[in-house]
Amino acid sequence: MGERRRVRLLRSGRNQAVRIPVEFELAGDEAIMHREGNQLVIEPVRKLGLPVLLATTTLIEEGFPEIGDPAPAPETIF
Repeated sequence: MGERRRVRLLRSGRNQAVRIPVEFELAGDEAIMHREGNQLVIEPVRKLGLPVLLATTTLIEEGFPEIGDPAPAPETIF
């Protein structure tokens, strides 16, 4: 088990909050919280990379339209 430290719980309106010590700070401004038994686990929200984005997209079913003005033929310069 990693480093442990006692922290202070406080109230923020109707919500309970916890002060996170500087050595446990998370990057960004959002986190995911879940329970594992009687423990609360707080994880940083990870930015999704290109492979994850591509895995969640769907293929476009429609084809590309015909181009009325095709590109010119290549020319030999040298």
